[in-house]
Amino acid sequence: MRRVFSCLLVLLLAACGDAWNDPYPAGDRGRNILYSAFTDRPKHLDPVQSYSEDEITFTGQIYEPPLQYHYLKRPYALTAATAEAVPLPRYLDAQGRELVDSTDPAKIAFTDYVIALKPGTRYQPHPAFARAATGDYSYHSLSTTQLAGIASLSDFSRRDTRELTAEDYVYGLKRLAHPRLHSPIFGLMDDYVVGLGDLAQRLKAAKDQPWIDLREHRLEGAEVIDRYRYRIRVKGKYPQFLYWLAMPFFAPMPWEADKFHSQPGMAEKNLTLDWYPIGTGPYMLTENNPNARMVLERNPNFRQESYPCEGEAEDANEGLLKDCGQPLPFIDKVVFTREKEQIPYWNKFLQGYYDASGISSDAFDQAVQVTAGEITLSDDMRTQGIVLTTSVATSSFYMGFNWLDPLVGGADPKTAEAARKLRQAISIAIDQEEFISIFQNGRGVAAQGPIPPGIFGHREGSAGINPHMYDWVDGHARRKPIAEARRLLAEAGWPNGRDAKTGEPLVINLDTTATGVGAKARIDWLNKQFAKIDAQLVVRSTDYNRFQEKVRKGAVQLFYFGWNADYPDPENFMFLLHGKQGKVRHTGENAANYENSEYDRLFERMKAMESGPQRQELIDRMTDILRHDAPWVWGFHPKDYTLRHAWLTNRKPSKVGHNTLKYQRIDAALRAQRRAEWNRPVLWPLLLVVLVFGAAIWPAWRGYRRRETATAR
Repeated sequence: MRRVFSCLLVLLLAACGDAWNDPYPAGDRGRNILYSAFTDRPKHLDPVQSYSEDEITFTGQIYEPPLQYHYLKRPYALTAATAEAVPLPRYLDAQGRELVDSTDPAKIAFTDYVIALKPGTRYQPHPAFARAATGDYSYHSLSTTQLAGIASLSDFSRRDTRELTAEDYVYGLKRLAHPRLHSPIFGLMDDYVVGLGDLAQRLKAAKDQPWIDLREHRLEGAEVIDRYRYRIRVKGKYPQFLYWLAMPFFAPMPWEADKFHSQPGMAEKNLTLDWYPIGTGPYMLTENNPNARMVLERNPNFRQESYPCEGEAEDANEGLLKDCGQPLPFIDKVVFTREKEQIPYWNKFLQGYYDASGISSDAFDQAVQVTAGEITLSDDMRTQGIVLTTSVATSSFYMGFNWLDPLVGGADPKTAEAARKLRQAISIAIDQEEFISIFQNGRGVAAQGPIPPGIFGHREGSAGINPHMYDWVDGHARRKPIAEARRLLAEAGWPNGRDAKTGEPLVINLDTTATGVGAKARIDWLNKQFAKIDAQLVVRSTDYNRFQEKVRKGAVQLFYFGWNADYPDPENFMFLLHGKQGKVRHTGENAANYENSEYDRLFERMKAMESGPQRQELIDRMTDILRHDAPWVWGFHPKDYTLRHAWLTNRKPSKVGHNTLKYQRIDAALRAQRRAEWNRPVLWPLLLVVLVFGAAIWPAWRGYRRRETATAR
């Protein structure tokens, strides 16, 4: 018995130095690894198909389009990635003659962009490049028997690499038109890239071929000039096209990889580009289990790139320039674990097992505190050395009025003015600041127009307020009083929420897909907002597909919508209210079906301009028109709150640049120290239980031993 207790005591004492709850292998402790989590499994990793936030977390680190966003500069600025420099536009007329930069955009038939690549960029090691001693590719003609023993890409023993060339970018662009890939941006790019639609039509004839060798199919709008240069030709003048050249859609694709993954039998084993991306980026995907774990590891062939040396004024004070000129990437490996629930995610972050985290509504009060309107970290978070970072997202959430509706719309000149005042009255009555405080935990900025902060065209301060909704008082925007909303409502023919002629109540219909307890609270709040002006709100809940159908047909009156920027340009927000984008008439993105001839004329001029004083002047006038017409209830721009531990540095939020892991740094020694401190096993209760149990059974054990001894005698 003494021996048993001695062994238990030794075991308990030996365990005191280790964290029993560490979810990672002991061999990884102290290594240069970033630990993160994801909630939704990625569906597509093929660059021409992937188009969601949960996918670009991975693809943004692997694929390299020719351009990227400067990591530190705001407003966002494009810079070269694999390209030598950001290409300059070359304008042409219909006969292909070069035009001067100041030419009227209406006279520009085409724009050429010539992209010159940096020599020496190489792909990650991959079996598609492996060759036998004869020079033939080792794995380009696999038989069924050879594939039988293959379950993952790691089962191929031979790997190789090669240099990135201009042909790879042209090949990748052609894949937008591939008949089996269904790229989400094909329709948009068909409007701009010369000949893309024609290529798609020609490729349909080869749809059933296992592999379509796109080198054999010419695309007029994308041609190789030489080994390191290629030209893209777009229709008209479209300066926003450069932003697309910073997205994975325009990443290179080596023909060898396309052929390798297109072999019969590959798709059945998930050996596809949608499962195993290939790129020249700083990281490569080495483990893909989207239901549990995804792993990125440093690409040993990554080109030379250094950390930036300039940014915003405050970046130096925040330590974001300490690594100026240092080679990238800093982190060797990134482990993503799937967390379906927020509570386990949050708890593991507090234990130090995740290096960064967002703040869910459940954890908000634990993480931050509000003092005099300012949001700061709670004492517990500061004690742990946790750092809070906030940034306004390049997004807008709004409630749209259907312009074609006879009550709230503006399409009928006879009722347009009354409907405008009705829309303005409703817009004043819905207190966005209160909504942000109650339902967003203060994480948002009330919108004054369609353009969020951080995007060219947005104005701050008194110059940026919506004068129809707000007054500027003591250096702040203050929502106009309900009395002003009631005055507008009466002028619209609805005094005290009643039709001035018939006495019937004012009824507004809201279509929504929101359901559940949280949705009910928001609807109850919204009813109270309408009650301020004696209007009745009827909520028509429906499923997503039915809602989308109603929006397409214009069978809605008021609806919730939102928009995340594709690229940081005002055109990407102002087009949402362009007449030619009307949802009902043109199946575009203008869900409100808003139309104003002056606004449309100004939009056509503004969209083709480079950002500068003249463009700002047009944007100001367009914004004034929108504020006057009020086709939207201007909602809010969400504010992102992220937390990181002290050992994770060089982390700056970005909503448009996604290849950010290469800039971040981990202090693995500090992390190991803090984890040990925060997760030291508390063993005295277990020891106490063992001692109490031992004390309880000791007399019986002694009696038993005595009887055994007596019997033996």
